[in-house]
Amino acid sequence: MKFFLLMVKNVTRNPLRSVLTVLGSMVLVMVVTLVWSVLWFLDLVTTERKENLKAIVTDRWVIPSRLPSDYERTLSEGAADPQRAGDVKPLDHMTWQFYVGSLDPAKMARENFVVAVALDPTKVTSMMDGLDMLTGEEAVQVEALVAAMKENRQGLVMGANVLKLMNKNKGDRIKVFGIATFKELDFEFEILGALPKGRYDNMSIMNRQYLNDTLDAYPRVHNGRSHLMGDRRVNLVWLKVADTAAFTQVAKQIDAAPQLRSPTVKCETAASSFGAWMEAFRDLIWGMRWLLAPGCLISLSLVMANAISINVRERRAELAVLKVLGYRPWQLLVLVLGESLLLGAGAGLVSSAGTFVVVNWVMGGFPFQIAFFDTFFIPADALWWGAAVGAGTSLAGSLVPAWSARRVKVADVFAKVA
Repeated sequence: MKFFLLMVKNVTRNPLRSVLTVLGSMVLVMVVTLVWSVLWFLDLVTTERKENLKAIVTDRWVIPSRLPSDYERTLSEGAADPQRAGDVKPLDHMTWQFYVGSLDPAKMARENFVVAVALDPTKVTSMMDGLDMLTGEEAVQVEALVAAMKENRQGLVMGANVLKLMNKNKGDRIKVFGIATFKELDFEFEILGALPKGRYDNMSIMNRQYLNDTLDAYPRVHNGRSHLMGDRRVNLVWLKVADTAAFTQVAKQIDAAPQLRSPTVKCETAASSFGAWMEAFRDLIWGMRWLLAPGCLISLSLVMANAISINVRERRAELAVLKVLGYRPWQLLVLVLGESLLLGAGAGLVSSAGTFVVVNWVMGGFPFQIAFFDTFFIPADALWWGAAVGAGTSLAGSLVPAWSARRVKVADVFAKVA
């Protein structure tokens, strides 16, 4: 304990230098924490699960994918044949139908755009990544929104960023005019509320029954002419399967299904699909992983090395006196390393904890656009990341100064003093 108290006393001996070192370390740890949080999430969504896998079925050759609505029944069964032994059915399924509109088609401004996914409200909490694992107040919030969508097919649940950008509130009624391939599909919505902060901040959810009923009624008011989206209105079909073996069998069944030939489809895991989307950002992610983060770690080590080196040079006489008093060389080594650890690990822990609180609780997420992910949160693991980064870089930066302190020669120091 006395040895530890001596470390603390030495650290506080020059408060200005210690504070500047801590502040510099905190800034670099914050940058590393943000970068690693983004990479951690991207690795999470592109890593294959072992259980409860999600698969995505899309048009094999056309982007954006557009599938006939009658494909849903076959795909919901995984194209399984009851007469064929060994066939596997998915645990659950969900269709995605995209809709893009504007509050004012004459003014194509960003704040007027509405990008909605039409889906079955009952599938929101069981199939949508991120919303199927909520707990506490957020889970209650989503359940309330789902119940409202079931009762009100004109209900629209919006992302937090969309609501803020449009300056709209819960209970407001809006009219959305279809644009591009959705032209002449106009809807009146009642805003039911906002989704919890996360990956769906720039997206809205509508009841697919509202979209499908409108598409079915379109020919009656257009002289029997079907809408462009009428025959192929489904964009994606999500399937949940038990494990990798089940996915392999379901994918095999879908590839062989004769009723899924026009158009042909492909079945891939959600992680594989996300990985394909992330390919366009490969260089950016590589730079973050292998240039930015390592650069911050090296800079942090240099900051600690500089601060500890100055400290050791100023205390050479003191270190010599400690040797005269009986301190062993290894004790001086540990003393200097301990002082560095106190600064580095303490600064890292405070920085990561502060980043966690500010980003998650105050800012509601870190805005950083990559593919269709635009908000990232700091995971709880970041709390030990900061301490580990601070401790590791402080040790790396203080090894040479600590070794120099260990090798202080009493005779040389006192000769210069004399």
